[in-house]
Amino acid sequence: MEQTAFLTLPTTRSYIDFEEMSTNKPFLQANTEEFTFQEIRKDHTIPCFAKDNEPLISHCDFIDATTGIISDLFKGEIILSPNIRLSHPIKGRIPEAKDKAAKDLLEHEKTLYYERMAFIIEVPTISTDVAGNRLNLTIGGVKAYSQDNLYNKKGADEHFKVFIGFQNKVCTNLCVSTDGFKADLTVRDMQELQNAIYCLLQQHDSGRQIAQLKSLANYHLTENQFVQLIGRCKLYNYLPAKVKADIHPLLFGDTQISTVCKDYYKDEAFCRSDDGSINLWKLYNLFTGANKSSYIDTFLDRSLNAYQFTEQVKFALGNQRHSWFLS
Repeated sequence: MEQTAFLTLPTTRSYIDFEEMSTNKPFLQANTEEFTFQEIRKDHTIPCFAKDNEPLISHCDFIDATTGIISDLFKGEIILSPNIRLSHPIKGRIPEAKDKAAKDLLEHEKTLYYERMAFIIEVPTISTDVAGNRLNLTIGGVKAYSQDNLYNKKGADEHFKVFIGFQNKVCTNLCVSTDGFKADLTVRDMQELQNAIYCLLQQHDSGRQIAQLKSLANYHLTENQFVQLIGRCKLYNYLPAKVKADIHPLLFGDTQISTVCKDYYKDEAFCRSDDGSINLWKLYNLFTGANKSSYIDTFLDRSLNAYQFTEQVKFALGNQRHSWFLS
């Protein structure tokens, strides 16, 4: 099995004083805004549990804990600054300004935090090449306070999503596999969160994931097969529940499938060949590219689903295994 390539670049700096951010392009778009770690720590408040006014684990604490574990597990590697995307702002005001009109509020009288957050941290000295595309090891997570019961007290379950995988540097698409993703991580304190992140990162088999990604380039869909696949994808969300229960789930909606269709013709890196055929590595990247329009709370789940869906297509092509999407 082919292993990840390790590049030797001399540095001992951590993300805190390293000037380059993880990817210079948005890895997620939709309705998100980009913020730096320092801006969030300085300007954003932290929601508390209503029953005891104790704080939840903050976005910054989540990012900081993840970075510390990355630094411990990947000693000697370059670790870039986190790229952070936020959405769903929750605005407030200090008690002294409770009777003021919104237009009259001064900056110091306003409070703000964002309900949903996604971040990635690149380790560019651990990289590989798949079909001419450079992939960097990337770790990150998602936090959505909307999944927590804020009317409880400290010690109630808090929900997180964590992943380790690779980012395609051609397009900033994320490659997330089953063993590199914790979809519903519930913890009661920071220690439990750190332990769960550490276990996920330590157990991830990067060599296996890269071998699986490389294999996708060996499988091709004809133009007719691609058209049939897309047609079935469009139909999937309208199937009766009884029929859908026997089909491998597809989490992408009409908007994302339409993006896949457009990029099949127009994407510079992953479009069709002259004869209309497309290999599964390119198909996979069309789906992960379309996923950038997802909201934060569905982003990682769809990232994994793109991988699982493409693997199902590969199995159907390679073993003549039945697939509803190609039947």
